[in-house]
Amino acid sequence: MEQRQLGLSDLSVSVLSLGTATFGGNTEFFKAWGETDVAEATRLVDIALEAGVNMFDTADVYSNGLSEEILGKAIAGRRDQLLISTKATFRTGTGLDDVGSSRKHLVSACEVSLKRLGTDYIDLWSMHGFDSLTPIDETLRVFDDLVRAGKVRHVGCSNFSGWHLMKSLSIAEQNAWPRYVAHQAYYSLLAREYEWELMPLAHDQHVGTVVWSPLSGGLLSGKIGRDTPPPNGTRIAAQGVRPGASMVQTHDVIDVLRDIANDIGRSICQVALNWVMQRPTVSSLIIGARNESQLRENLAATQFTLSAGQVQRLDQVSHREPTYPYWHQRRIFGERNPIITG
Repeated sequence: MEQRQLGLSDLSVSVLSLGTATFGGNTEFFKAWGETDVAEATRLVDIALEAGVNMFDTADVYSNGLSEEILGKAIAGRRDQLLISTKATFRTGTGLDDVGSSRKHLVSACEVSLKRLGTDYIDLWSMHGFDSLTPIDETLRVFDDLVRAGKVRHVGCSNFSGWHLMKSLSIAEQNAWPRYVAHQAYYSLLAREYEWELMPLAHDQHVGTVVWSPLSGGLLSGKIGRDTPPPNGTRIAAQGVRPGASMVQTHDVIDVLRDIANDIGRSICQVALNWVMQRPTVSSLIIGARNESQLRENLAATQFTLSAGQVQRLDQVSHREPTYPYWHQRRIFGERNPIITG
């Protein structure tokens, strides 16, 4: 499998990573994602490693930490063969300090994640969201301490706005503290807002994009269409679609995906994943799977490359007019603000 450098780090990551939000399922929310136990998780890790996947993504809030615990057991004895990506900042308890990016919360969160994962270091530790109540320099100082202690190799962020990321990078540079090497962000054919500001920022600052939900939570799985509602037992049937999704455009996109998939003998989800793989700044796509067959189908998305014409068809059908100020920058002063397209 293709390996790509993650931002300015020394990490070489597989273009597909295995997400483990389906591991555990001990809460109502995550039960809709999956209930993978240790035995099945170990099998999925086996398959992923055999295919060339080297990064495995989790978070301390996935099933109240059970996802980390199951992943730790599934990779036992082969820690040196893979990279672990996990996240912190979301609420993990009822206490005042059980949330956010403060020193008190992050130091504790890191120690708990290390214990659950059964390892003494995390390869990529990301802030799951931006905490506006904690000074950025306090968070970055914690990173510096943990990196120096050897508990964290590199730091990333997730779901940040452009100014959140840029201000953090600037403060890190001024103080010679660890900088964010990756931004884990929502990006798919149905969610292209990432391109408006975050992609140009990633390109300019050499931050690798780790894409979460490249199939928009299952909307592009191939199981849903104009006359095919979400099947019972799927995440969408249980939790609905994400904000911003237009079902009219969703069906138009699926129609084009189906045409291309039929032409090249691939599945709808494989074509959708392949499109995201070709986008600028993308280092890795996080794919999830409830079972072996889903995982193998997703992994096969790396076995072909969409033609320029096919990419153009998908670009056109999935296009969304940017909000202000991005439409103004493109229409009025476009010659001085080139759009990143490839």
